[in-house]
Amino acid sequence: MPSDTKLCVLLRVEPGSLGPKGLDHVEDYCVVANRYFQKIHNHLITWNVVPRYDKTLPEIDFFINGKHLSSEQANKMLVLINKDEDSLETEAMEHVSNLIDKYLGHQY
Repeated sequence: MPSDTKLCVLLRVEPGSLGPKGLDHVEDYCVVANRYFQKIHNHLITWNVVPRYDKTLPEIDFFINGKHLSSEQANKMLVLINKDEDSLETEAMEHVSNLIDKYLGHQY
């Protein structure tokens, strides 16, 4: 699918999710996360992972060609990968959480 017709998923990560010094790490984490996310559903989705400095903004937004999509419009696109907005957000947040653990070097 041409990149101009791909679904752009804007994923906002709160600095606090990276711990008490998250503000010091969130920008660098987003660089790493962007590289990681570009491999997920890349035939349909272009990801943009950014810090969520403004908590009034949602954690996830959907766009095509720079135009914001409603939930209904996003869900119509997500059907192509057997997802809906909720399941994609759940999947994305699991990836974010796992990647934060790896980024911070947590050992379990």
